Amino acid sequence: MPAERKRSVNMDEKDVCTSSSKEKEKDRDGERRPASARDKAKDEAKMSGKEEKRKRLEEEKKKREEKERRKKEEEKLKAEEEQKKKEEEEKRQQEEEERKLQEEEAKRQREEEAALLKEKEEGHQLHQEAWERNQCRKELRSKNQNAQEGRPEEAFFSRLDSSLKKNTAFVKKLRTLTEQQRDSLSNDFGSLNLSKYIGEAVSSVVEAKLKISDVGCAVHLCSLFHQRYTEFAPLLLQAWKKHFEARKEDKSPNVSKLRTDLRFIAELTIVGLFTDKEGLSLIYEQLKSIIGTDRETHTHVSVVISFCKHCGDDIAGLLPRKVKLAAEKFGLGFPPSEIITIEKQQPFQNLLREYFTSLTKHLKKDHRELQNTERQNRRILHSKGELSEDRHKQYEEFATSYQKLLANTQSLADLLDENMPELPQDKTVQEEHGPGIDIFTPGKPGEYDLEGGIWEDEDARNFYENLVDLKAFVPAILFKDNEKSGQAKDKDDGKDGKEVKDAASTTTEELELELEALDIADEPLELEGPDEAENEELAKKLLDEQEQEDEEANTGSHLKLIVDAFIQQLPNCVNRDLIDKAAMDFCMNMNTKSNRRKLVRALFTVPRQRLDLLPFYSRLVATLHPCMSDVAEDLCSMLKGDFRFHIRKKDQINIETKNKTVRFIGELTKFKMFSKTDTLHCLKMLLSDFTHHHIEMACTLLETSGRFLFRSPDSHLRTSVLLEQMMRKKQAQHLDARYVTMVENAYYYCNPPPMEKTVRKKRPPLQEYIRKLLYKDLSKVTTEKVLRQMRKLPWQDPEAKSYLICCMVNIWNVKYNSIHCVANLLAGLVAYQEDVGIHVVDGVLEDIRLGMEVNQPKFNQRRISSAKFLGELYNYRMVESAVIFRTLFSFISFGINQDGSPSALDPPEHLFRIRLVCTLLDTCGQYFDRGSSKRKLDCFLIYFQRYIWWKKSTDVWTKDHPFPIDIDYMITDTLELLRPKMRLSCSLEEATKQVTDLEREVLVKLGLAMGRDGRSSAMSEEDDDGDDDEEGGAETEEQSGNESEMNEQEEDEGSENEEGEREEEEEENTDYLTDSNKENETDEENNEVTIRGGGLKHVACAEDEDFIQALDKMMLENLQQRSGETVKVHQLDVAIPLQLKSQLKKGGSREPCIGEDDAAADISDTMQFVMLTRKGNKQQYKILNVPLSSHLAANHFNQQQAEQEERMKMKKLTLDINERQEQEDYQEMMQSLAQRPAPANTNRERRPRYQHPKGAPNADLIFKTGGR
Repeated sequence: MPAERKRSVNMDEKDVCTSSSKEKEKDRDGERRPASARDKAKDEAKMSGKEEKRKRLEEEKKKREEKERRKKEEEKLKAEEEQKKKEEEEKRQQEEEERKLQEEEAKRQREEEAALLKEKEEGHQLHQEAWERNQCRKELRSKNQNAQEGRPEEAFFSRLDSSLKKNTAFVKKLRTLTEQQRDSLSNDFGSLNLSKYIGEAVSSVVEAKLKISDVGCAVHLCSLFHQRYTEFAPLLLQAWKKHFEARKEDKSPNVSKLRTDLRFIAELTIVGLFTDKEGLSLIYEQLKSIIGTDRETHTHVSVVISFCKHCGDDIAGLLPRKVKLAAEKFGLGFPPSEIITIEKQQPFQNLLREYFTSLTKHLKKDHRELQNTERQNRRILHSKGELSEDRHKQYEEFATSYQKLLANTQSLADLLDENMPELPQDKTVQEEHGPGIDIFTPGKPGEYDLEGGIWEDEDARNFYENLVDLKAFVPAILFKDNEKSGQAKDKDDGKDGKEVKDAASTTTEELELELEALDIADEPLELEGPDEAENEELAKKLLDEQEQEDEEANTGSHLKLIVDAFIQQLPNCVNRDLIDKAAMDFCMNMNTKSNRRKLVRALFTVPRQRLDLLPFYSRLVATLHPCMSDVAEDLCSMLKGDFRFHIRKKDQINIETKNKTVRFIGELTKFKMFSKTDTLHCLKMLLSDFTHHHIEMACTLLETSGRFLFRSPDSHLRTSVLLEQMMRKKQAQHLDARYVTMVENAYYYCNPPPMEKTVRKKRPPLQEYIRKLLYKDLSKVTTEKVLRQMRKLPWQDPEAKSYLICCMVNIWNVKYNSIHCVANLLAGLVAYQEDVGIHVVDGVLEDIRLGMEVNQPKFNQRRISSAKFLGELYNYRMVESAVIFRTLFSFISFGINQDGSPSALDPPEHLFRIRLVCTLLDTCGQYFDRGSSKRKLDCFLIYFQRYIWWKKSTDVWTKDHPFPIDIDYMITDTLELLRPKMRLSCSLEEATKQVTDLEREVLVKLGLAMGRDGRSSAMSEEDDDGDDDEEGGAETEEQSGNESEMNEQEEDEGSENEEGEREEEEEENTDYLTDSNKENETDEENNEVTIRGGGLKHVACAEDEDFIQALDKMMLENLQQRSGETVKVHQLDVAIPLQLKSQLKKGGSREPCIGEDDAAADISDTMQFVMLTRKGNKQQYKILNVPLSSHLAANHFNQQQAEQEERMKMKKLTLDINERQEQEDYQEMMQSLAQRPAPANTNRERRPRYQHPKGAPNADLIFKTGGR
């Protein structure tokens, strides 16, 4: 990356130059006049002191720079560490998120697997139960049907017990039989002779109060009776018929008994106790009677569901959908219904499907009624704000019955394998009232959320919701008694809650009447009478006396001091941490009944001026509430009493106390310590008498908690109604302007007007990434990183490239303090993408010119950023000084009428161009401190002063409307920074005179230059070149020669008359044509060396012609000599594989001749050769040891020696040529330094050109030999 210039270095060099010039002047003065020895000693001492001082300053400066460098390095390292930590944190978070996603996915898969496994287990359980039930029924049916053959004879009964006591006890047990008594009753039945008690047993079984689970035991006992006694089944059938006949006359039958009896006779029919004809006819009649009487109300739907669930598979041939799905999904085979034929099952199926059809009609009807009720309730809520208690209760009851009916319908549909009916949603509710509010379950989170949420910001939400859990820190023994008292109070609150609801319903009715009548001038609400107020005051006195007695009796002197100190420190708890610490301290050390009362009294008597303490006191109460609820209750009751007192009194004093009370109520409401119903009731009381102080109190209450109430789901509707009522009262009453402002502020704070959301422009990800790099990530320490990322962009894509250029041109999107980072980034980027820099510079210049043409104040910040960016581009060597000076002159000349007439592009009252000039000079002007750029800046400052005084002298500025002092200060600061010793003009005439003198001087020098011959013009061109070299080595002669022409063209575009063109031309001539003369004068003053320009000249002579002829003759002879030589074809060596080279080296033998020129040959008896052969597609190598006495080895050895000698000879010649050339270059350099000092880069460091290395190349590297 290119580095920034250090102006301090330039200033130090300047100081050194000035000090050296002063020393030379003193030396010349010493030579002119002889001085005494004392004066010489003083001068020497003074000079030595100055020298020491200068050295000390340089050392201090070096230390300071070293310290700054270390500091910058530390900051850079720190920033890199922070960036690294940030990246690690982001990586860790990303890994954590991925891990969480994987865990959630694994959890979901496990849940799915568990659900599938559970479903499979349930299916297998259903399968097993169905088979077991079917097998048991078949066995029992076969036994009962074959009971006639297996009944015992009379002799069997004689052996059984026929005692009256045991038989009657058994019959009594049948009335209360349960599943647990199956075994005992079976044993008793086997030992008893019940031949004379069959009728009593039948009556007991029919009248028994069975449960569904006891039916199996009853069927088992009936089967035992039937298998032993012939008359039992007919008697039982007759008893059931009588029982059902008697039940028809019952208007309200027992549903549980009906459900059990229907299943009982169905089970008896299935197991064969009754014949199919008798049993099925009895079941059909009972089921038909139940369904016939229940087609409208469907109160007996549970009876039908129980019948279908337990007996539907055998009686009606039903296959539940659950069983059907399990059989299809898991391939299970459920037992078919073979007990009763399909023809006998069909009537039951038809009857049950008709009942299901009527049930679905009933469900649809109730669904429509429920939607109508909801719609009506919503209208009432939106119009009146509240819903009456009776209406709400009716809705809840109806909704409960509907949910029960829906569940029964779903169960019956599953048992009958039927589809549920469609229940359409009422779309009018969503269309009329938006997304909808769950008004019947208020406070449900996430149901209602306006834009912005309940709280203003995240800090407010944390303050009001995230409280310290004292129970987690404080031992439970400290608030154990408080919990007991809290439970007792909860019971009382349950009783009082009904009264509060009744009161709320009455206030609701009043509010409905007010809104329906739209009566604006409402009469004030009736408040408590004076007797109640006197009772409250008396209660307060008694309470205070009781507290004093408790304190004297229970509180020790030490604890009392602690509590007093705690209360005195409460006003200092002005942040969240302090108030939380205070709450924990009070709960740990001061939690007694008397201290709690003392705390409540201290909180209630907060000074009226300290409104800032109310949120913190409310947080203290909310934090203490879980451990000591009586603090919040007592404080709220005291605030309610104080509020009622102020409302009842209706005086026009103590407004601060009133505002403190309502603000305290609002803060407690946001902590949910003060109920929202009570807060809204307080607001309604204020609105009922909306005058004077009540207006301020209502507005204060709304500003404190209005937003919270309006955006809470359970209080939104009523709050909105009260707000609308307040606005209507404001319109109807002629309020003071102050009150009108207060009411509007409170209303729009609670319910701000809808604002159009700004549509964010969607850009491709690459463009967003480019904007992020430039506008967010780029800083002084991240420039290198951003550059690396920029280099990775797809530069071959013209769209991405043009967008990056556009982002850099739009420099006003970057932070002002980071503009130099963009210039630094661009300077580093140009080394890889040269055209980017050209486009960016062009765009910046075009934007500056466009700003002057448009001249609208809304672009001022943009124009300032562009001017600073242009200066930073000069600092980073992206533009030349000519561009800067053209821009500066355009600021004070473009669109300006020199005759003084006003211009639309630069009106007299507009001073923004002065600010642009100062911004540009403050950015890069400090580098124009020597050479031609210094003289250019001096000329510009003269014209700039004339422009400033021309602005000051206009009629716009008067004593009442003076010239802005901040502009004066800005100009002074800029000029002091650039030319601290410059004499400033004091008037327009003086500034104009300086410009005239400058132009006259230019005209004189211009006339002399025009009269010069070609030699002088060549000298001036060289001088110009020298000046350009001083300014920077990167400028070419063509650029330097065309600078004035480009400036003249730029100025000709901006000027509008011939006078302006002439002045700009003269100014540019002053700027550029006098550079060589002024530099010569400066050099004469400083170095006493006069430089004669023009360079060496070629003078034709006879020696040159002789030299050319001799050279041509030598070249011709050489060509003729070389043409007769035979061309030898070089023999190419074949490279040896690397593995063979390593083997040869390890063997210590001679180096092979083929392909090897690196190592020197050792003299030995043999020489190794490598023979290459090919076998198929594979090459093979073989090492041959040839003795040196052979002709082949001897010739090759001699050839190597000859080549080595030739290489050494060429090396020596090359090194000699190199040394000679270096010596000649050194002599030329010393000679040039003696004639003229080397031009220094006084302006700024430029990118160094490529310097071709002088002298001969490295011979060792070329000829692969060792050093000399």
